[in-house]
Order: sequence, then C-alpha cells, then structure tokens
Amino acid sequence: MPPLLLFFFLLLSHSFISPSSSFSIPDTPKTFIFRVHSDSKPSIFPTHYHWYTTEFADPTRILHVYDTVFHGFSASLTPQQLDSIRQHPAVLAVFEDRRRQLHTTRSPQFIGLRNQRGLWSESDYGSDVIIGVFDTGIWPERRSFSDSNLGPIPRRWKGVCETGVKFSASNCNKKLVGARFFSKGHEAGASSAGPLNPINETVEFRSPRDADGHGTHTASTAAGRYAFRASMSGYASGIAKGVAPKARLAAYKVCWKNSGCFDSDILAAFDTAVADGVDVISISIGGGDGVSSPYYLDPIAIGSYGAVSKGVFVSSSAGNDGPGGMSVTNLAPWLTTVGAGTIDRDFPSDVILGDGRRLSGVSLYSGAPLNNKMYQLVYPGKSGVLADSLCMENSLDPNLVKGKIVICDRGSSARVAKGLVVKKAGGVGMILANGLSNGEGLVGDAHLLPACAIGANEGDAIKAYVSSSANPTATIHFKGTVLGIKPAPVVASFSARGPNGLNPEILKPDLIAPGVNILAAWTDAVGPTGIDSDSRRTEFNILSGTSMACPHVSGAAALLKSAHPDWSPAAIRSAMMTTGTLLDNRNQLMIDEATGKASTPYDFGAGHLNMGGAMDPGLVYDITDKDYVNFLCAVGYGPKLIQVMTRSPSNCPARKPSPENLNYPSFVALFPSSTKGVSSKTFIRTVTNVGPTNSTYRARVESQPQGVRVSVRPLQLTFSGSVKKRSYVLTVTADGQNLKLGSVGAVFGSISWSDGKHVVRSPIVVSQIEPL
Repeated sequence: MPPLLLFFFLLLSHSFISPSSSFSIPDTPKTFIFRVHSDSKPSIFPTHYHWYTTEFADPTRILHVYDTVFHGFSASLTPQQLDSIRQHPAVLAVFEDRRRQLHTTRSPQFIGLRNQRGLWSESDYGSDVIIGVFDTGIWPERRSFSDSNLGPIPRRWKGVCETGVKFSASNCNKKLVGARFFSKGHEAGASSAGPLNPINETVEFRSPRDADGHGTHTASTAAGRYAFRASMSGYASGIAKGVAPKARLAAYKVCWKNSGCFDSDILAAFDTAVADGVDVISISIGGGDGVSSPYYLDPIAIGSYGAVSKGVFVSSSAGNDGPGGMSVTNLAPWLTTVGAGTIDRDFPSDVILGDGRRLSGVSLYSGAPLNNKMYQLVYPGKSGVLADSLCMENSLDPNLVKGKIVICDRGSSARVAKGLVVKKAGGVGMILANGLSNGEGLVGDAHLLPACAIGANEGDAIKAYVSSSANPTATIHFKGTVLGIKPAPVVASFSARGPNGLNPEILKPDLIAPGVNILAAWTDAVGPTGIDSDSRRTEFNILSGTSMACPHVSGAAALLKSAHPDWSPAAIRSAMMTTGTLLDNRNQLMIDEATGKASTPYDFGAGHLNMGGAMDPGLVYDITDKDYVNFLCAVGYGPKLIQVMTRSPSNCPARKPSPENLNYPSFVALFPSSTKGVSSKTFIRTVTNVGPTNSTYRARVESQPQGVRVSVRPLQLTFSGSVKKRSYVLTVTADGQNLKLGSVGAVFGSISWSDGKHVVRSPIVVSQIEPL
C-alpha cells in the first residue's frame, strides 16, 4: 500500500470525536450510548438506574443500563434531549448506535485435534468451560446441542434461559446452559430509520430462537457434540463435531434476520455475558465499512476490553472484505482477530463446453443432475447492461434464457439469489463467474438449480467461447465431496487483510483458521440458501466466511482454558499465535487464493491455528491491564478517553510509551518513508515459561529481507523454578537505500526461540509510513 494512502487512513482513524463535539441529527429520536463516570452517582440514588432515570432520561427512553464491562446506558433521544444530557459533567463520552453485520466436520482434525490423545483428552474436550456466542440465536433441538453424558453445569454459572416466542426454559440443558436475546437497540434503531416493523415476527422469533441459521452454525462449530451420519444433502457426510465438543454454550442473540446487529445490544450482551460467568466470547460480527472507529467509539472494542480485563477470552472475525489491503476489522489488541483459510475437503463440479473443454469449479447443488445433456449457453452481459451481467432481479429476458444455461457475474446480489432469478426466467442452469476482485477464490453454495461457481480466468474463457461460437453449449457435472485436496490450507480470497488501519504497529489479523465450506448445524426456520422461497430444510449446512473461522478459535480457546485454567486471555492467544503453522499439506508456504502466490503475515498473521502445538507452547507473551493502558497512552489517548475503555481513571506515564512495545507475539517495524539512510527500531518483549521448569531457549532470526538486519540480545534465555519470566530486546535496522518493500508495501521475517522441543515463533513486519 502506498505510504501516502496509509497516512490518510491513519489520519481518518485518529479523528477523535470528543464528548462535546456536535452530531448531525434529524429531529426523529435516535439511539445513543453514554459512558458515565460511575463514581459521580449521588448517594441518594440506590442504583445507577435510579440516577439515570431521574437526572438523564425518562425511563421509557432508556434501553440498556451497563455496569459490568462498561458504565453507562443507551437511550433513544431527540436532538434536544441529547444536547441536555451531553452537557452533564458525569458524561465522559457519547456515541451514536450503529448497525453491524455478520461476517458470514473435517475442520477439527485439520487444526490438529485427535481422539483420545493430546488437547482433546487433556482438556476433557472442554467440559468445564462456558462459551458465549454473540450471534443470531440458536436452534436448540439440534443433535449438536445434546447434553447426554455431560456432567452438571459449572456452579459459577449465573445465567438464565430467557423465554420467548417458541423458546421455553426446557430448551436449555446441561449443554446449552443459557440463552438470552437483546432487541431494544434493534427496535429503537429500526423505528427511527423509517416505517420498519421493529421485529418482523413473520420471519423472526422474539426469543433466543435462531431464524437465520448463522448463530446455530457458529455455536456448533465452536462446541457442537458428536453427531453421526451428518451431511448437507449428501455433501460432507460423516461425523459432525465442534472444536470443544463438551464445552457448554450460552447463546446471546444480538443479530436479527435481515437487520444486522446494533452496538447498544452488543454492548449489553458483553455486560450480561461477563456477569453470567462465560469463559470465552465468540463474536463473528464487525464493521465491514473499511474504516475502523477509534476504540473508545467501538462497542466491540469497549465490551471486549471489559471482558478480557476480567479474564474472558474474546475471539472475533477479521471480516470478509479481502483480498484488498487494510481490510481487516476488529483491531483492538485485546481481541483475538481471526482470518479464514481452506481445509482439505472440496465440492468440485465441472463445466463441460461444447468444444470438449472441461473447466473446474465448485457447487453444493443436490437436486436432479443434468445427466451430461448439453444445453445452449448464454451470457446476458453481452448486452453491456450491468444488471443483466449480474443477473439482478427482473433483469433477464425469458425469451433469451429459457431452456438454457446462463452465465452470471458475481457481485451486488447474493450468489444463490442470482440462481433464483435464472430459474424464474426459465433457465435450466447457471455458471457463476468471479470477477477480478474475487479472482480464483471459490465457495460452495446449495443452489436451487444446477449451478457451478468458477474463477475469473475460467469465466473469461467461457465468455470468450460464447462470443466466438455460433452455437455455444455446455453442461455441468457434479462430483460430490472430495477429501485430501492439495494444497490446503490456502488463505481464502475473501479473508480480510492487514495492515492494521488504526494502529499499524499491531499486526492484524492475529491468525487464520478453517473458514471455507464448513459443515455445522443449521436452523429449521429457513432453507440452506437462506432465501425465503427455499422450502428445503436441513439439519446441517455448509457456509464460508471469517464468521466460520472465529468459532474454531473460540472452541480452541475453550480447550486451552480447560487444560490451563490459570492462563490469561493474552497467554491463550500467544499460545495459538506462536505455534501457528505457515506450511500447507505439501510442506510449502501457504498460498493466497486471490493471487496463487505465497501469502504473507498481512494475510495470515502469525499462521494457521495448530492445536497440537498450542497446548504446549513452551513460552507465552502475557499482557496485563496496565500494559493495555500504556498502549492506549502510546497511541494518544488521554485519561478521559482511557477511562471510557477501562471504567476507572488512569494516568499515563511521564515518558510516553511506544505502541510497538506492547508485549505482543508479533513485531511491526515502521520507518518514515522519507528516511534514506540507516535507521533502527527497538522492541522489548517479556516471555513467561509455561513448559519444563528448567529450560534454556536460544534465538534464531529467520529470513532477513534485503536492506533489513534483525538482532536479538540476549541470544539465550534460561528459566528455573525461581525465574519464570525473561525479557529480551529485538532491534530491526533498515537501510532506506536498499529496502525493497514489494507489492504489499512491506517485507517479512520472523524470530523463533527454541529449547530443542518447543519452537516459539513470531512474525516480523517491516514497512514505511508517512509521519503524522
């Protein structure tokens, strides 16, 4: 990325909105979240709620009161009401409620888990750990949520099974220990945006029941029980199971079908889940608008800070806006941010052209096959009209497409919806062609008619064939499920990429995990495509997205927490990052699906989740609340803004810290782009020994790029019964004249510490930036 562009992104992301700055607000009520100085409550009020409803807003206006991970409330207010509250001396910050979006069987084995040995057996499959899933709710009757042979619910659990439409207390059990729903922000947001029905009860349940499917899928990916004879219409058949099959689940429904997820409800879920007693929070939700808010205006960052400070691990999805650079979201350094890779299972299908050529793609179509019959092939996009090429609603002429296979370009509408348009117009099949932005990245879909997704190169070849042939014909052949695909993992083209647009000193994403064509449980409310007219019902569905990668890490964190109850969230993340694998099943560096070339830490962070190594990492990089406060000081936050995050006043050190000295398991060395000579960056890190008591680790610097020199001191770290922690200094020296940054604007290396058994590896990124 050009340094200048990075500068503008940084400038934008550092544009703080102070509590006194003005909002542009129409006269209709809107929802706002208020951070209140909790110690300012006069003693005359028995609770904060009494104070808020007396001094700040009418009780009917207040939506949520927060007091566990955040102090304050959310309320639906007119501009005049907002102005009076904003002037109150106890109000530290105000931010407008925003709508977020979801980041939409062999995967446990693929990340190194094995029956009866290793982490599964040593953690008892996560049986004493509770995972809170923030999503669209849950379909509790699925076999994945059976509580057979599970022990009693952990005594520390304080949550409830909230009842509502088609959801009773009996829907919870020893597996699904709690379920709640949060709709007040959604309803206030929907009603102020126009004449929307706040909750459309024709398609939704006013309860924790999942009308969408996404929440059921993510929950069962993290912690689904063993379900034999599982498949999606015959695809991916076998035994379905989550990463932590015995972990307990608590469903927090914060997202509503076709309506997204509102910040005020997400923050309420963080507040409630931590008070309920969850150990891990899985949140496959993010911004997706390409620009991340500062942490103190981001309720996912605020809520997760409060959770992590109380020992709760929070796993979040990186977003699906790849392969462009700086597309990663959920950037807070206390979050574990997860990108997506493929697994070694695929669902291939072939397009066979009339001239005998066979082009490979993927499909999850399970209806009547075409039986090798050739059909006329047509590309509506030849008209030059964009809507025609994209097969948008009502764009296709039945006279043109009836009885034919139709080529549709990917983009603007749902992939499966294009097939429905073709079917309605009388087409017999669809070829879904990627454009340049998706490259060769393919995901399977349970299409409603015979359909095959193909990469951009194959798409160009088919369109050229249609243009040059007097009578173009084709058929589609479906091959079912194929295992042992090589190479795998491959970084998914949609997986969001670094650099971090908010604080580039922290490498994001942190790691990748399986996120392509993942089989997991599904709702009974909709068909596998999620389209209203899809009348099929399936116990399991196959989805792709960083949404699917995130719960793999949530389940992995549950196993690590169960095996190592004393590990902090930062230690758990460090164990995953420093043992992540960089190699695919050919023993070569993972490739990037978007380019077909070698991937980089901007794509995969520290590597691909490898649970075989994470259980016994040797050393971990731990991080305390004080370290995070120093980081916030380093990136320019003053005491008032830090208090928005941390719930208590904090003073910054007299000497301003460096953001790159947060004790993170990765290194990003940023040099001013104007520097032509030799310059250096020094990093201080502290590692904690969690392996054998008496051990000695030696440093090895790998792959020093041209124009860069990396040195470490000391080169050896020795631990004993009395010495559990050791610090070291890493210095990156760059020669501005000889530094060649390449196409992504950075070069990469790594440092490893090894005692002969453990290898503790951290990526090193070297880049240039315009000085602010």
